[in-house]
Amino acid sequence: MFRKLVLSCIGLAFAAGAHAQAPWPNKPIKFIVAYPPGGGADIGARLLAEPLSKALGQTIVVENRAGAGGTIGTTMVARADPDGYTLLFAASSEISIAPVTVKALAYDPEKDLQPISMLGKWPHVLAAYAGFAPNTLPELVAYVKANPRKVSYSSFGNNTANHLTGELFKAVAGIDSLHVPYKGSGPSIADLIGGQVQYTFDSPAAVLNHVKGGKLKAIAVTGAQRLPNANTIPAMAESGYGAVIGGAWVGLIAPAKTPKAIIDRLHAEIAASVQSAEMRASLESRSIQPVGDTPEQFGRFIQSELGKWREAVPKPGIKPD
Repeated sequence: MFRKLVLSCIGLAFAAGAHAQAPWPNKPIKFIVAYPPGGGADIGARLLAEPLSKALGQTIVVENRAGAGGTIGTTMVARADPDGYTLLFAASSEISIAPVTVKALAYDPEKDLQPISMLGKWPHVLAAYAGFAPNTLPELVAYVKANPRKVSYSSFGNNTANHLTGELFKAVAGIDSLHVPYKGSGPSIADLIGGQVQYTFDSPAAVLNHVKGGKLKAIAVTGAQRLPNANTIPAMAESGYGAVIGGAWVGLIAPAKTPKAIIDRLHAEIAASVQSAEMRASLESRSIQPVGDTPEQFGRFIQSELGKWREAVPKPGIKPD
């Protein structure tokens, strides 16, 4: 009886060991998106989830955990087990802006998180309520100057990428409009369409279909270049506002100490997906520039973004809170 008990225990131990060593992935994977459905991060996560699920042979569940400018969902991932089953489909706000603008941030992107690969990046579109009187950037600036603190613009939340772009625009243009923060792109756009706010800066993926449908009007694109698939929208630099930097990126990030083999596998599959004609066409149709870089390249890019925002944030007078 004793011998049988010992053999039984050994068998259970081997079974437990075999289970612990089971190849990754052997169960569904969760993408945490730190914003509500409908925004650039959510769109990117769902675009990537389908091909990545097929490549890995496991379901990928996109879970929206919105709030506090993306920092709530990010904190969840930073504290998750580093086993490759809980990943952050991140945007620029919570990774490269929050460390500059939030005093008591609950995570350190450099210590608590690990970059895998950037899916893509885009400029912001300055979009306005369809019933708003201005149709061009000079007209918008003149209108707000003539109506100080009577015009509102929306953002995904305090200290997010489009909030900072909006404040930089105010500083460069010398205008005084009111900031209205939301919990993400979806609620922001809903109120913009309804006329509760007058303009916003958001991703092409989030606003261009509404522009085509006549629910919004596109005033300008941040940066020096027009969008290839919407080249009737002028670049802000064309009206002398090239100093207004703006835009965002999205990519996959894991908790720190996630095994290198898992990071490498995820990067390889993302890179292969981004290189496919189908994914590139899907991204480019939404004015998302495909990237698919290595973890090391993504890490260096994040560092450069941190430096950019450390320099830019003080210009409009924003202070960490």
